[in-house]
Amino acid sequence: MKSEWIVIKEGAVPLRCWWSKPSQGRDEIVEGPNRVALVLPEIFGVNNWVRSVADRLATRGIPALAMPLFSRTAPELELGYSEDNLIEGRRHKDSTSMEQILTDTCTAIGWLNKQLDQPQITVIGFCFGGHAALITATMTEVSETFNFYGAGVSKTRPGGGAPSLELLPQVSGRLTCLCGTADPLIPTSDRQTIQAALHMQDPDEERLRYVEINGADHGFMCEERESFAAEASALGWRLLLESLER
Repeated sequence: MKSEWIVIKEGAVPLRCWWSKPSQGRDEIVEGPNRVALVLPEIFGVNNWVRSVADRLATRGIPALAMPLFSRTAPELELGYSEDNLIEGRRHKDSTSMEQILTDTCTAIGWLNKQLDQPQITVIGFCFGGHAALITATMTEVSETFNFYGAGVSKTRPGGGAPSLELLPQVSGRLTCLCGTADPLIPTSDRQTIQAALHMQDPDEERLRYVEINGADHGFMCEERESFAAEASALGWRLLLESLER
């Protein structure tokens, strides 16, 4: 595996991204379609944990690009998980719009298409990145999306407007939304709304899937957070890798 910081300069603003790719030819590790992962971070930026997610994917033969979501207000943001870090991250989140997310994601996908031969793109997002992933699922270039505990999708949209969940009719690829029952940022009513919206669009769950994990808190995938839950994280990784490696 080889990992490095790269700066994508072709878009509206420079994107400082973490690029992880297998050290061997990926077809020697994973058989099947030419896949690549685009990782969207929590409000804490492309920090150590987000980079570790991209690196872990690369060790499984999946090239992965972790891109910033706050490229206009904090292009090199790397925060920890303290209360002060949370306040700072939320400040940048509140200054970010859906249009900016789509613009920057389009730039990142354009760069990936230059690196690989017509890759199938899977977007993976956590926390605010999960919310952003749901938004980017509307892009025709995205074949699959994993939204890990993306809060607010049933009530808000970055920059204002109708809830992001109302974008579901525009999603043409596969989408998995994972929520924990102990997540205070996605209460029962929100989870029920998300599940109902997914079911309405795809009653047979052929493309749109809702996964609820009993007892899991917000951030259950992240080993660096107090809310990390080993069993829930293992399930999340299993579902993700099964999809990427099928």
